[in-house]
Amino acid sequence: MTGQEHDFSHLDRAGRATAGLARSPHLAVTLTISAGIVLAWFILAAVAIRGAESRFAGAPGDALLKDLPRLPLPDFLDRLFALCLTPAPLAGAAGAQAAALVLMWFLMAVAAMLPSAAPMIRTYCEIADTARIKDEPAVHPLVLVAGYLTTWLAASVVFAALTLTIYAFAASGRVLDPVVGFAGAAALAIAGLYQFSGLKQACLKKCRNPFSILFANWSAKPGRIFRLGVEQGVWCLGCCWALMLVMFAVGAMNIFWMALIGLFTLIEKQTTGRVASRAAGAILLVWAAALLLVSA
Repeated sequence: MTGQEHDFSHLDRAGRATAGLARSPHLAVTLTISAGIVLAWFILAAVAIRGAESRFAGAPGDALLKDLPRLPLPDFLDRLFALCLTPAPLAGAAGAQAAALVLMWFLMAVAAMLPSAAPMIRTYCEIADTARIKDEPAVHPLVLVAGYLTTWLAASVVFAALTLTIYAFAASGRVLDPVVGFAGAAALAIAGLYQFSGLKQACLKKCRNPFSILFANWSAKPGRIFRLGVEQGVWCLGCCWALMLVMFAVGAMNIFWMALIGLFTLIEKQTTGRVASRAAGAILLVWAAALLLVSA
């Protein structure tokens, strides 16, 4: 074969476009991830509107959400997330409610955390494109993304279990209501203190410098790239798990705080130094103290 093996001029326009995506999947990966993020936000917004209508304790943004029209959801998703709005697991429905909570937390991770992983994914795509130009084998970037999301899926199981545990003792028993009193203050305090920890900074350093990690662990084996994605997900989880606890204090599925956490995470990973982390930590600690005083 000669250089003609990469000549797609004999194909029609659709064929040339498809072949181009196959050779350089950067655009395909970008479109796939963007579509996934948009879909996650759409579903979360639809559920958030339902939550605002049924929430006992008002949360920031509830008044605005109540005035918005209901967004359509497929019947199976509507039934699944309706379980999260019930005061307690229905008889025989505890497993379904747990599954709904896992899906809810995973969608929150996709919506709020996947955008902050875009630089890492883009870096991998650039390395993969360079390898293809040299006619070297390269694993598709979506394998890396799958590994990354697997970490957050596992974390979603833990967050769902924590949700069921906390709200089993909550006054309303509704998983979308904000947790107040000592439990809410504890969640904010843990999140605030973690912002000052050495582990937070170590994980943040890994997330800010993906090139050296990806280049040093480059492989043409899908299994190793998947594991690399899992490892990158672990570093991201190390950065952000405590911030996810804030969702308990403001109400699970609070789409406004979810967007704020996602934006802060993106900024924190793109900037240098510790100013952003420490500022957020101080705000959370003051908030925790105020919540504790008000609840006393």
